[in-house]
Amino acid sequence: MKIAIVLDHFDANRGGAEHWTVQFAGRLMNRGHEVHVVSESFCAPQQSNGATAAGTIHWLPIPRTGARLKRAATIESLLRGKNLDVIHDMGVGWYCDVFQPHGGSRRAAFERNLLLTYSVLRPLKRRFAKWLPRYREFDRLMRRQYQGNKLFLAISRMVERDFHQYHNLPETSVRRVYNGVDTDKFHPVRHRAARQSIRNRLRIDDDEVVFLIVAHNLRLKGLPALMRAFARLTRDGARCRLVVVGGKRIASHALRAKRLGISHAVAFEGIVNNTEEYYAAADAYVQPALYDPFGLVVLEAFSSGLPAITSSCTGASELIDPGRHGFVIDDPQDDALLAAAMTRMLDEAQRHTMGQAVRRLALEHSFDKNVDDVIAVYNEIIENRRRSSRPKQAA
Repeated sequence: MKIAIVLDHFDANRGGAEHWTVQFAGRLMNRGHEVHVVSESFCAPQQSNGATAAGTIHWLPIPRTGARLKRAATIESLLRGKNLDVIHDMGVGWYCDVFQPHGGSRRAAFERNLLLTYSVLRPLKRRFAKWLPRYREFDRLMRRQYQGNKLFLAISRMVERDFHQYHNLPETSVRRVYNGVDTDKFHPVRHRAARQSIRNRLRIDDDEVVFLIVAHNLRLKGLPALMRAFARLTRDGARCRLVVVGGKRIASHALRAKRLGISHAVAFEGIVNNTEEYYAAADAYVQPALYDPFGLVVLEAFSSGLPAITSSCTGASELIDPGRHGFVIDDPQDDALLAAAMTRMLDEAQRHTMGQAVRRLALEHSFDKNVDDVIAVYNEIIENRRRSSRPKQAA
Protein backbone atom coordinates (compact mmCIF):
# COMPACT_ATOMS: atom_id res chain seq x y z
CA MET A 1 0.00 0.00 0.00
CA LYS A 2 0.96 3.61 -0.56
CA ILE A 3 0.17 5.37 2.70
CA ALA A 4 0.39 9.06 3.60
CA ILE A 5 0.66 9.98 7.28
CA VAL A 6 -0.17 13.56 8.24
CA LEU A 7 0.94 15.24 11.48
CA ASP A 8 2.50 18.50 12.65
CA HIS A 9 5.96 17.17 13.50
CA PHE A 10 7.48 13.79 12.66
CA ASP A 11 9.72 13.64 15.71
CA ALA A 12 9.55 10.94 18.40
CA ASN A 13 10.83 13.34 21.06
CA ARG A 14 7.91 15.76 20.70
CA GLY A 15 5.34 13.80 22.69
CA GLY A 16 3.28 10.63 22.93
CA ALA A 17 1.39 11.07 19.65
CA GLU A 18 4.59 11.77 17.73
CA HIS A 19 6.37 8.88 19.42
CA TRP A 20 3.58 6.50 18.41
CA THR A 21 3.43 7.82 14.84
CA VAL A 22 7.18 7.45 14.26
CA GLN A 23 7.05 3.86 15.50
CA PHE A 24 3.97 3.19 13.38
CA ALA A 25 5.55 4.56 10.20
CA GLY A 26 8.62 2.41 10.78
CA ARG A 27 6.54 -0.73 11.25
CA LEU A 28 4.60 -0.02 8.06
CA MET A 29 7.84 0.45 6.18
CA ASN A 30 9.27 -2.79 7.58
CA ARG A 31 6.16 -4.61 6.32
CA GLY A 32 6.85 -3.43 2.81
CA HIS A 33 4.42 -0.51 2.54
CA GLU A 34 5.37 2.76 0.87
CA VAL A 35 5.17 5.47 3.53
CA HIS A 36 4.86 9.20 2.85
CA VAL A 37 5.01 11.62 5.77
CA VAL A 38 3.36 15.03 5.47
CA SER A 39 4.60 17.33 8.25
CA GLU A 40 6.23 20.65 9.04
CA SER A 41 9.39 19.00 10.38
CA PHE A 42 10.97 15.59 9.93
CA CYS A 43 13.44 13.81 12.21
CA ALA A 44 14.63 10.60 10.57
CA PRO A 45 13.73 7.67 12.86
CA GLN A 46 16.22 5.05 13.94
CA GLN A 47 15.53 1.42 13.18
CA SER A 48 16.32 -1.29 15.69
CA ASN A 49 19.66 -1.98 14.00
CA GLY A 50 20.68 1.67 14.31
CA ALA A 51 20.21 2.55 10.64
CA THR A 52 18.04 5.51 9.69
CA ALA A 53 14.86 5.08 7.73
CA ALA A 54 15.21 8.42 5.94
CA GLY A 55 15.87 6.70 2.62
CA THR A 56 12.60 4.79 2.62
CA ILE A 57 10.16 7.16 4.31
CA HIS A 58 9.26 9.94 1.87
CA TRP A 59 8.83 13.39 3.40
CA LEU A 60 6.45 15.93 1.93
CA PRO A 61 7.08 19.16 3.89
CA ILE A 62 4.28 21.51 4.90
CA PRO A 63 5.25 25.21 4.75
CA ARG A 64 5.49 26.56 8.28
CA THR A 65 2.50 28.63 9.30
CA GLY A 66 0.81 29.46 12.57
CA ALA A 67 -2.64 29.44 10.97
CA ARG A 68 -4.19 25.99 11.34
CA LEU A 69 -6.89 26.51 8.73
CA LYS A 70 -4.30 27.59 6.17
CA ARG A 71 -2.15 24.57 7.06
CA ALA A 72 -5.09 22.19 6.59
CA ALA A 73 -5.93 23.75 3.23
CA THR A 74 -2.28 23.45 2.17
CA ILE A 75 -2.26 19.77 3.10
CA GLU A 76 -5.33 19.19 0.94
CA SER A 77 -3.68 20.87 -2.03
CA LEU A 78 -0.50 18.85 -1.53
CA LEU A 79 -2.33 15.51 -1.38
CA ARG A 80 -5.22 15.95 -3.78
CA GLY A 81 -4.59 13.97 -6.95
CA LYS A 82 -1.73 11.93 -5.45
CA ASN A 83 -1.71 8.22 -6.25
CA LEU A 84 -2.21 7.03 -2.68
CA ASP A 85 -4.17 4.13 -1.22
CA VAL A 86 -4.79 5.66 2.20
CA ILE A 87 -4.33 9.09 3.78
CA HIS A 88 -4.10 8.85 7.56
CA ASP A 89 -4.35 12.17 9.44
CA MET A 90 -3.34 12.38 13.11
CA GLY A 91 -5.50 15.42 13.83
CA VAL A 92 -4.04 18.19 11.64
CA GLY A 93 -6.09 18.51 8.47
CA TRP A 94 -9.40 17.38 7.02
CA TYR A 95 -8.46 15.78 3.69
CA CYS A 96 -8.00 12.11 4.59
CA ASP A 97 -9.46 8.60 4.65
CA VAL A 98 -8.65 7.99 8.32
CA PHE A 99 -8.82 10.67 11.00
CA GLN A 100 -7.13 9.72 14.27
CA PRO A 101 -6.73 12.63 16.71
CA HIS A 102 -4.36 11.25 19.34
CA GLY A 103 -5.26 14.17 21.58
CA GLY A 104 -8.88 13.10 21.47
CA SER A 105 -11.72 15.52 20.90
CA ARG A 106 -10.58 19.12 21.37
CA ARG A 107 -13.99 20.00 22.76
CA ALA A 108 -13.77 17.25 25.37
CA ALA A 109 -10.19 18.31 26.18
CA PHE A 110 -11.36 21.91 26.65
CA GLU A 111 -13.94 20.79 29.21
CA ARG A 112 -11.34 18.76 31.10
CA ASN A 113 -8.82 21.59 31.02
CA LEU A 114 -11.37 23.78 32.77
CA LEU A 115 -10.66 21.72 35.89
CA LEU A 116 -7.29 23.50 36.03
CA THR A 117 -9.16 26.81 36.39
CA TYR A 118 -10.73 28.11 39.60
CA SER A 119 -14.31 26.81 39.79
CA VAL A 120 -15.83 30.32 39.94
CA LEU A 121 -14.13 31.23 36.66
CA ARG A 122 -15.09 28.12 34.68
CA PRO A 123 -18.54 29.31 33.52
CA LEU A 124 -17.04 32.59 32.32
CA LYS A 125 -14.23 30.87 30.45
CA ARG A 126 -16.64 28.42 28.86
CA ARG A 127 -18.92 31.28 27.79
CA PHE A 128 -16.37 33.70 26.40
CA ALA A 129 -13.78 31.29 24.95
CA LYS A 130 -15.82 30.84 21.78
CA TRP A 131 -15.24 34.50 20.93
CA LEU A 132 -11.45 34.27 21.11
CA PRO A 133 -9.74 34.07 17.66
CA ARG A 134 -7.83 30.91 18.58
CA TYR A 135 -10.93 29.00 19.65
CA ARG A 136 -12.94 30.28 16.71
CA GLU A 137 -10.26 28.94 14.37
CA PHE A 138 -10.28 25.57 16.12
CA ASP A 139 -14.07 25.45 15.85
CA ARG A 140 -14.00 26.14 12.11
CA LEU A 141 -11.27 23.54 11.67
CA MET A 142 -13.17 20.88 13.62
CA ARG A 143 -16.33 21.42 11.61
CA ARG A 144 -14.37 20.41 8.50
CA GLN A 145 -12.51 17.58 10.23
CA TYR A 146 -15.60 15.83 11.58
CA GLN A 147 -17.51 15.62 8.34
CA GLY A 148 -17.04 13.87 5.04
CA ASN A 149 -16.70 10.29 3.94
CA LYS A 150 -13.89 9.11 6.25
CA LEU A 151 -13.41 6.71 9.13
CA PHE A 152 -12.54 7.97 12.59
CA LEU A 153 -10.15 6.03 14.81
CA ALA A 154 -10.83 6.30 18.54
CA ILE A 155 -7.89 5.21 20.68
CA SER A 156 -10.18 4.41 23.62
CA ARG A 157 -13.81 3.90 24.51
CA MET A 158 -13.73 7.33 26.19
CA VAL A 159 -12.68 9.01 22.94
CA GLU A 160 -15.33 7.04 21.08
CA ARG A 161 -17.99 8.45 23.44
CA ASP A 162 -16.58 11.95 22.95
CA PHE A 163 -16.82 11.57 19.17
CA HIS A 164 -20.52 10.77 19.49
CA GLN A 165 -21.27 13.38 22.18
CA TYR A 166 -19.33 16.40 20.92
CA HIS A 167 -19.29 15.77 17.16
CA ASN A 168 -22.46 13.73 16.51
CA LEU A 169 -20.59 11.02 14.65
CA PRO A 170 -22.64 7.93 13.77
CA GLU A 171 -21.41 4.60 15.15
CA THR A 172 -20.85 3.34 11.61
CA SER A 173 -18.05 5.87 11.02
CA VAL A 174 -16.01 5.15 14.18
CA ARG A 175 -13.54 2.32 14.79
CA ARG A 176 -11.94 1.81 18.20
CA VAL A 177 -8.26 0.79 18.08
CA TYR A 178 -6.29 0.82 21.31
CA ASN A 179 -2.65 1.90 21.19
CA GLY A 180 0.11 -0.67 21.41
CA VAL A 181 3.51 -0.86 23.09
CA ASP A 182 6.95 -2.12 22.12
CA THR A 183 7.14 -5.06 24.53
CA ASP A 184 10.80 -5.71 23.67
CA LYS A 185 11.97 -2.18 24.46
CA PHE A 186 9.87 -1.92 27.61
CA HIS A 187 10.78 -5.15 29.34
CA PRO A 188 10.78 -6.10 33.04
CA VAL A 189 14.17 -7.86 32.84
CA ARG A 190 16.19 -6.17 30.09
CA HIS A 191 17.03 -3.02 32.06
CA ARG A 192 17.81 -4.43 35.49
CA ALA A 193 21.32 -2.96 35.46
CA ALA A 194 19.88 0.50 34.82
CA ARG A 195 17.56 0.08 37.79
CA GLN A 196 20.39 -0.03 40.27
CA SER A 197 22.37 2.65 38.45
CA ILE A 198 19.54 5.19 38.56
CA ARG A 199 18.59 4.37 42.13
CA ASN A 200 22.22 4.75 43.21
CA ARG A 201 22.50 8.12 41.47
CA LEU A 202 19.32 9.34 43.15
CA ARG A 203 20.44 7.85 46.49
CA ILE A 204 17.38 5.65 46.78
CA ASP A 205 17.68 2.86 49.34
CA ASP A 206 16.73 -0.69 48.42
CA ASP A 207 13.76 -0.71 50.79
CA GLU A 208 12.27 2.52 49.43
CA VAL A 209 9.29 2.20 47.07
CA VAL A 210 9.67 4.40 44.00
CA PHE A 211 6.57 5.93 42.42
CA LEU A 212 7.08 7.22 38.86
CA ILE A 213 5.24 9.66 36.60
CA VAL A 214 6.26 10.42 32.99
CA ALA A 215 4.52 13.35 31.30
CA HIS A 216 4.92 16.54 29.28
CA ASN A 217 1.97 18.49 30.69
CA LEU A 218 2.51 17.72 34.37
CA ARG A 219 -0.48 19.75 35.58
CA LEU A 220 -2.94 18.06 33.23
CA LYS A 221 -1.48 14.64 34.02
CA GLY A 222 -2.11 15.17 37.73
CA LEU A 223 1.24 15.96 39.35
CA PRO A 224 -0.18 18.48 41.89
CA ALA A 225 -2.61 15.89 43.29
CA LEU A 226 0.10 13.24 43.16
CA MET A 227 2.45 15.36 45.25
CA ARG A 228 -0.28 16.04 47.80
CA ALA A 229 -0.99 12.32 48.03
CA PHE A 230 2.73 11.56 48.30
CA ALA A 231 3.01 14.08 51.17
CA ARG A 232 0.31 12.14 53.01
CA LEU A 233 2.35 8.93 52.66
CA THR A 234 5.55 10.51 53.93
CA ARG A 235 3.74 12.05 56.90
CA ASP A 236 2.54 8.56 57.77
CA GLY A 237 6.14 7.34 57.75
CA ALA A 238 6.13 5.44 54.45
CA ARG A 239 9.55 4.67 52.98
CA CYS A 240 9.01 5.93 49.44
CA ARG A 241 10.29 8.29 46.76
CA LEU A 242 8.68 10.10 43.84
CA VAL A 243 10.47 10.41 40.48
CA VAL A 244 9.12 12.88 37.91
CA VAL A 245 10.27 12.51 34.29
CA GLY A 246 9.54 15.11 31.61
CA GLY A 247 7.48 18.24 31.96
CA LYS A 248 7.60 21.99 31.53
CA ARG A 249 8.04 24.74 34.13
CA ILE A 250 9.52 22.28 36.58
CA ALA A 251 10.59 25.10 38.91
CA SER A 252 6.98 25.79 39.92
CA HIS A 253 6.42 22.12 40.73
CA ALA A 254 9.68 21.98 42.68
CA LEU A 255 8.47 24.98 44.71
CA ARG A 256 5.21 23.19 45.43
CA ALA A 257 7.16 20.14 46.61
CA LYS A 258 9.12 22.38 48.97
CA ARG A 259 5.94 23.87 50.40
CA LEU A 260 4.57 20.37 50.97
CA GLY A 261 7.76 19.39 52.77
CA ILE A 262 8.62 16.58 50.34
CA SER A 263 11.42 18.13 48.25
CA HIS A 264 13.96 15.77 49.85
CA ALA A 265 12.00 12.76 48.53
CA VAL A 266 11.09 14.03 45.03
CA ALA A 267 13.44 13.89 42.03
CA PHE A 268 12.66 16.05 38.97
CA GLU A 269 14.59 14.46 36.11
CA GLY A 270 13.29 16.61 33.25
CA ILE A 271 13.22 15.34 29.68
CA VAL A 272 15.18 12.10 29.17
CA ASN A 273 15.81 9.78 26.23
CA ASN A 274 15.85 6.56 28.28
CA THR A 275 12.41 6.36 29.84
CA GLU A 276 12.56 2.55 29.71
CA GLU A 277 15.36 2.67 32.29
CA TYR A 278 13.30 4.83 34.63
CA TYR A 279 10.46 2.32 34.48
CA ALA A 280 13.02 -0.28 35.49
CA ALA A 281 14.13 1.87 38.44
CA ALA A 282 10.56 2.33 39.69
CA ASP A 283 8.21 0.06 41.62
CA ALA A 284 4.82 1.53 40.64
CA TYR A 285 3.50 4.02 38.10
CA VAL A 286 1.07 6.81 39.07
CA GLN A 287 -0.72 9.23 36.75
CA PRO A 288 -4.00 10.73 38.03
CA ALA A 289 -4.60 12.63 34.79
CA LEU A 290 -7.48 15.06 34.42
CA TYR A 291 -7.65 14.08 30.75
CA ASP A 292 -5.70 11.62 28.64
CA PRO A 293 -7.31 10.03 25.56
CA PHE A 294 -5.27 6.90 26.11
CA GLY A 295 -1.97 7.16 28.00
CA LEU A 296 0.88 5.38 26.24
CA VAL A 297 3.01 5.74 29.37
CA VAL A 298 0.61 3.55 31.35
CA LEU A 299 0.98 0.81 28.74
CA GLU A 300 4.77 1.26 28.79
CA ALA A 301 4.69 0.85 32.56
CA PHE A 302 2.64 -2.33 32.21
CA SER A 303 5.09 -3.71 29.66
CA SER A 304 7.91 -2.96 32.10
CA GLY A 305 6.13 -4.95 34.80
CA LEU A 306 4.89 -1.95 36.80
CA PRO A 307 1.37 -1.87 38.24
CA ALA A 308 -0.28 1.51 37.75
CA ILE A 309 -2.65 3.92 39.40
CA THR A 310 -4.54 6.23 37.06
CA SER A 311 -7.85 8.05 36.84
CA SER A 312 -11.07 7.17 35.08
CA CYS A 313 -10.38 10.25 32.91
CA THR A 314 -7.79 8.27 30.94
CA GLY A 315 -8.42 5.80 28.15
CA ALA A 316 -5.81 3.42 29.55
CA SER A 317 -7.95 2.93 32.66
CA GLU A 318 -10.30 0.87 30.48
CA LEU A 319 -7.65 -1.86 30.37
CA ILE A 320 -7.22 -2.04 34.14
CA ASP A 321 -8.91 -4.65 36.28
CA PRO A 322 -8.74 -2.86 39.68
CA GLY A 323 -6.85 -4.86 42.26
CA ARG A 324 -5.25 -7.01 39.57
CA HIS A 325 -3.39 -4.53 37.36
CA GLY A 326 -3.45 -1.51 39.63
CA PHE A 327 -6.12 0.95 40.70
CA VAL A 328 -8.43 3.51 39.06
CA ILE A 329 -9.67 6.56 40.96
CA ASP A 330 -12.78 8.43 39.85
CA ASP A 331 -11.70 11.89 41.00
CA PRO A 332 -8.15 12.70 39.82
CA GLN A 333 -7.90 15.61 42.24
CA ASP A 334 -8.86 13.63 45.36
CA ASP A 335 -5.43 13.24 46.97
CA ALA A 336 -6.85 11.27 49.92
CA LEU A 337 -8.26 8.63 47.59
CA LEU A 338 -5.04 8.60 45.60
CA ALA A 339 -2.93 8.24 48.75
CA ALA A 340 -5.03 5.25 49.80
CA ALA A 341 -4.33 3.53 46.47
CA MET A 342 -0.62 4.35 46.70
CA THR A 343 -0.50 2.93 50.23
CA ARG A 344 -1.73 -0.40 48.88
CA MET A 345 1.17 -0.33 46.43
CA LEU A 346 3.65 -0.33 49.31
CA ASP A 347 3.05 -4.07 49.70
CA GLU A 348 5.90 -5.79 47.83
CA ALA A 349 4.06 -9.11 47.43
CA GLN A 350 1.05 -7.38 45.90
CA ARG A 351 3.26 -5.38 43.51
CA HIS A 352 4.98 -8.59 42.39
CA THR A 353 1.68 -10.33 41.63
CA MET A 354 0.34 -7.26 39.84
CA GLY A 355 3.59 -6.88 37.93
CA GLN A 356 3.19 -10.32 36.39
CA ALA A 357 -0.44 -9.59 35.47
CA VAL A 358 0.30 -6.24 33.80
CA ARG A 359 3.11 -7.73 31.74
CA ARG A 360 0.66 -10.31 30.37
CA LEU A 361 -1.80 -7.50 29.67
CA ALA A 362 0.85 -5.53 27.76
CA LEU A 363 1.64 -8.57 25.61
CA GLU A 364 -2.03 -8.57 24.56
CA HIS A 365 -1.57 -4.98 23.38
CA SER A 366 1.72 -5.21 21.51
CA PHE A 367 2.63 -2.64 18.90
CA ASP A 368 2.44 -5.27 16.18
CA LYS A 369 -1.19 -6.01 17.11
CA ASN A 370 -1.86 -2.28 17.06
CA VAL A 371 -0.45 -2.08 13.51
CA ASP A 372 -2.53 -5.10 12.47
CA ASP A 373 -5.69 -3.41 13.72
CA VAL A 374 -4.97 -0.16 11.85
CA ILE A 375 -4.11 -1.99 8.63
CA ALA A 376 -7.45 -3.82 8.93
CA VAL A 377 -9.12 -0.39 8.84
CA TYR A 378 -7.03 0.53 5.78
CA ASN A 379 -8.16 -2.65 4.02
CA GLU A 380 -11.77 -1.87 4.90
CA ILE A 381 -11.43 1.55 3.28
CA ILE A 382 -9.82 0.15 0.14
CA GLU A 383 -12.47 -2.57 -0.17
CA ASN A 384 -15.29 -0.04 0.26
CA ARG A 385 -13.71 2.10 -2.44
CA ARG A 386 -13.53 -0.88 -4.80
CA ARG A 387 -17.16 -1.75 -4.18
CA SER A 388 -18.33 1.80 -4.83
CA SER A 389 -16.37 1.94 -8.10
CA ARG A 390 -17.80 -1.32 -9.49
CA PRO A 391 -20.45 -0.86 -12.19
CA LYS A 392 -23.93 -1.74 -10.99
CA GLN A 393 -25.43 -4.90 -12.40
CA ALA A 394 -28.43 -4.44 -14.63
CA ALA A 395 -31.69 -5.57 -13.08
